[in-house]
Amino acid sequence: MDSEQSQPLKAALWMMGAIASFSLMAVAGRTVQVEIASYELMFWRSLLGMIIVLAIIRLRTGSLATIRTRHISLHVTRNVFHFFGQNMWFYGITVIPLSQLVALEFTMPIWVLLMAPLFLGEALTGRKLIVALLGFIGVLIVAQPGVQPINSGHLAGILAAIAFAINLIFTRKIMRHDAVLCVLFWMTFSQMLMGLGLSGAMGFTWPSLALVPWLIILAITGLTAHYSLTSALGLAPAMVVAPMEFARLPIIALVGVVVYAETLDPAVFLGGAIIFAANFWNMRAGRRQTS
Repeated sequence: MDSEQSQPLKAALWMMGAIASFSLMAVAGRTVQVEIASYELMFWRSLLGMIIVLAIIRLRTGSLATIRTRHISLHVTRNVFHFFGQNMWFYGITVIPLSQLVALEFTMPIWVLLMAPLFLGEALTGRKLIVALLGFIGVLIVAQPGVQPINSGHLAGILAAIAFAINLIFTRKIMRHDAVLCVLFWMTFSQMLMGLGLSGAMGFTWPSLALVPWLIILAITGLTAHYSLTSALGLAPAMVVAPMEFARLPIIALVGVVVYAETLDPAVFLGGAIIFAANFWNMRAGRRQTS
């Protein structure tokens, strides 16, 4: 994006929307899982999300032609990994502090650069290996093995980041062919089926009426978070938007303190800062090479 066309203030406002959406999603996800499992949560969230997406498509275009695609296999592959990653993320918020999970989630771009040679044929350079090493150091500082017990929540956070990385790689491929609303429809539709399948196999639990508002919040924030982030990237370069996203860590940590009485751990912020710095360095160096 041309620097003269960059609108960082508008991008910052969209990022505030994305951060608010992700934070509210975490609170709603933890609340809902008191009664239902993560895959049941994903079914209801995707069902409601699909209804919202279809309504938007109908209002904007007057037809459903937007959802047609010749690349259904790419959509299915993308959403299998996304569904797995979302389940790991929602499970993680019930097991470890919100700030730890978000810090581990920040490793996602590092997994992208490590797996890009496999999926996109990109070269794995020395710089990228150093970035990966710094990211791994950041993970160790966040998780603090030997200082505090490592549990399934930490593993879930890392697996979520890996799954989100693969999801991003396939999203890059899909966006060459299909529009955003098409991607959102197939995401909600396929993940609704996956959630329904797992719910049927594992035992379906009907949510209580008290959970309905939270499920609606999950459906809405699942769409607004990614729409806001995409809009921010459309208004300013990734180099400008990326530092704004790091604000999600202290904000979600504050949510954890206020809502769940979680403690503020300086190690989480130190590790998160190292992970972010590694990602930012890689992004900046990559931009220099392409400019």
